[in-house]
Amino acid sequence: MNHLRAHGLLFYGSILAAFMLQLAPMPQALLAFKPYWPALVLVYWALEAPDRVGLGFAFLLGLCGDVLTGEVLGEQALRLVALTFIVLRFRSRLRFFPMWQQAVAILALLLNDRVVLLMMRAFGGDPRPPATFWIAPFIGMLAWPWIFLLLDDLRSRLRARDA
Repeated sequence: MNHLRAHGLLFYGSILAAFMLQLAPMPQALLAFKPYWPALVLVYWALEAPDRVGLGFAFLLGLCGDVLTGEVLGEQALRLVALTFIVLRFRSRLRFFPMWQQAVAILALLLNDRVVLLMMRAFGGDPRPPATFWIAPFIGMLAWPWIFLLLDDLRSRLRARDA
């Protein structure tokens, strides 16, 4: 397999895996503990390959997420565009943070995402969500080091194989 195809397979495969994890069924009691997988993978790629991830790509990815999950069209698109904009704006700083600081930054990004989601749903007339609504960003923060290390290891194996 050539170099570009392998890297493209990893890029799109990781995004597909994130959507599969997002669609994975969970018991109702554990649903609040499901992190926003597409956002975590998109943040990784925005940090490591900003030439592949832009605001347009984030918008299209969000539209695909909306269609897959059956949410209001544009909800995830707006959330992912806002998240990607912040990551790309502060990319030069975020990349060189130690892992624990990156995890805290991811928590801030995911909390911001929850605020955006809360505002969109409030404008739509939805009732206020329960307190468990705020648990998922903390789970995303805990999952971040593992996602980062897994994707980084796969990328380094591809680079080593290409060399």
